[in-house]
Amino acid sequence: METALPAQTILWLTFAIGFVLGGIGQRTQFCTMGALSDIVAMGDWHRMRMWLLAIGVAVLGSGALHGAGLIDLDKSIYRTPNFMWLSHIVGGLSFGAGMVLASGCAAKTLIRIGGGSLKSLLVFIVLGLVAYMTMRGVLGVFRVKTLDTVAVTLSGGQDIPALLAAAGLAPKSALLLPVLILGGGLSMACLYRRDFRTGDLWLGGLGTGLAVVAAWYVSGHLGYLAEHPETLAEAFLTTRSGHMEALSFVAPQAYTLELLMLWSDTGRQLSFGVATALGVVAGSLAGSLWTRRFRWEGFVGLEDTASHLIGAALMGFGGVLAMGCTIGQGISGISTLALGSLLTFAAIVLGAVIMLRFQYWRLMRQA
Repeated sequence: METALPAQTILWLTFAIGFVLGGIGQRTQFCTMGALSDIVAMGDWHRMRMWLLAIGVAVLGSGALHGAGLIDLDKSIYRTPNFMWLSHIVGGLSFGAGMVLASGCAAKTLIRIGGGSLKSLLVFIVLGLVAYMTMRGVLGVFRVKTLDTVAVTLSGGQDIPALLAAAGLAPKSALLLPVLILGGGLSMACLYRRDFRTGDLWLGGLGTGLAVVAAWYVSGHLGYLAEHPETLAEAFLTTRSGHMEALSFVAPQAYTLELLMLWSDTGRQLSFGVATALGVVAGSLAGSLWTRRFRWEGFVGLEDTASHLIGAALMGFGGVLAMGCTIGQGISGISTLALGSLLTFAAIVLGAVIMLRFQYWRLMRQA
């Protein structure tokens, strides 16, 4: 299966997916941290159902592409045999707490930059620097030699279909069953409710989920080379990981900074993740200008600045450690039905809820 599309076309398609996602996020206020805050503070589940619907749609769409043979989810970073459960837990908790302190997750940071937030611009810089340090710097040494060593090797893969197949279920049934239960169940549970049937809620959930599916298709089908003409090895055009990629926003922010700093180095190329991140900012900017929501936003004081700096650092560290963010693991990863993604999702939620309750406790104490 070879692609006739050049790498530049793949990047433009990726940018377009990010642009649409940024516009959707700007219009619908799709925000995982905001969704959890709504639940903790007011018991309001509307924005959380957008996230759950996006997961359901992504699972159904990705499963359909995989089942049809258009992509192979086994070639993503999420279905590796090594189930690094401690890294997923610590990384998820760190990222969840960090996104509360930084007023939003990695994707929301890009959306807010497009809306005029200078606070989020600083978060982007710090998140990217710490993420790079965790991938290849001093924190990377700690990560590789300590947390990542605590793992369970599952020879058949860590995804639910592989585990069901190993238990004796037919391969087609092993794929269809969890896709319908998780993807179909979440989608129906959200769409069934009358109070969820509004344009923005549907747009946020369906649009974000379909953006992940589109990214899988572009990277895993249109960008797939069975034999690269230079290396003679299998390749996915423009990806930094060497694997098929979808939407994720922690490592791409680090690679964006790297590209800007080393622009004259011809060995540095625009990648799938960077093109997506730039697309999100551009889409959010276009949406904020179109709706006249663009507003310059700065810090209100020392405590606000410190909170965002700490939150950015926690997200950069945790996002790399857990191999993804609320969209990278919470939607893209879960769409592969990987155990690591499900565990990271739970840890992110737990970390965010703990930090939200701590923040509310501090406010009540001060009052």
